[in-house]
Amino acid sequence: MNDVINEYQKWKQQGESLRTQAKHAMESRFRELLTEAVEIAEEYRADFGAALKTPPQVTAFRYKSSAKPKAKKTAAARSAPAAAPKAAPAPAPAVKPDPKVAAIEKKLAGAKKKLEEVKAAGGAIRPIEDRIYELEDALRLAMQA
Repeated sequence: MNDVINEYQKWKQQGESLRTQAKHAMESRFRELLTEAVEIAEEYRADFGAALKTPPQVTAFRYKSSAKPKAKKTAAARSAPAAAPKAAPAPAPAVKPDPKVAAIEKKLAGAKKKLEEVKAAGGAIRPIEDRIYELEDALRLAMQA
């Protein structure tokens, strides 16, 4: 009877060890895939100027894009050498400001101009100040996205 119990305990311990190893392997694979997805999304955005849409099953996929694009690995750093040398990549086009951000900035400038006019005329400035606050908040949120 003790042999059966001992065997069961060994089996259970091995199962826990395998479970832990599998958990770590799955977590690292998940991170690798997400990292690759981020790289693809950034490359797509740089090349085509739009964000990739996620499939309907994915409810959220957010990442902070870096201000500077990451440097590509050199041929010497790669493990597999390239068969034929590639032509020098074309310089990246200047990053265009987001149209949504530009529109909010334009509205904000107009609201500030209107505030100065109303102050000079001696009118009620509270509604205009509230609108400026709302626009600044919307601009801050648009810049984070």
